[in-house]
Amino acid sequence: MLRKKPPVDSWNPPFCGEIDMRIARDGSWHYMGSPIARPAMVKLFASTLRREPDGSYVLVTPVEKCGIRVDDAPFVAVEMTETGEGDARMIAFRTNVDDVVPLDAEHPLRVEVDPETGEPSPYIRVRGGLEALLARSVFYQLVEMAQEREHAGRRVLGVQSAGQFFPLGDAT
Repeated sequence: MLRKKPPVDSWNPPFCGEIDMRIARDGSWHYMGSPIARPAMVKLFASTLRREPDGSYVLVTPVEKCGIRVDDAPFVAVEMTETGEGDARMIAFRTNVDDVVPLDAEHPLRVEVDPETGEPSPYIRVRGGLEALLARSVFYQLVEMAQEREHAGRRVLGVQSAGQFFPLGDAT
């Protein structure tokens, strides 16, 4: 389902320092304070993005890697599709860079809750250590199809996809 990406995880070039590139929480890419308006350019940069073991983000080529800033997650899930029912249900997300990611064991969902506001921030693993923040409208779609069930000793709301149950939060 995912498009073939360059093998950035197997490349180990020297670090060339930080560049003035930032990915905002809304998924927009910025260079030297200005938005990158060309979708093809954003997709090219996204294909070379990697998360390092220390949590930092780099753009990687076979000959160099450069650090960039990421405000939250590097991608945003902007669309959701659902096929099948019950254990055969498959939920998939399309990101702002047109990657299609299935909700399954390899691409799990996690929900972080802000302790001060109680606001949830749902993420799906795209590849490696890279995640997509689910857009609010997409998360609402997911919540609409959620079921209440016992999970890990507590009552939670969650969704079934690829034969697995993914909790969204406590049922209250």
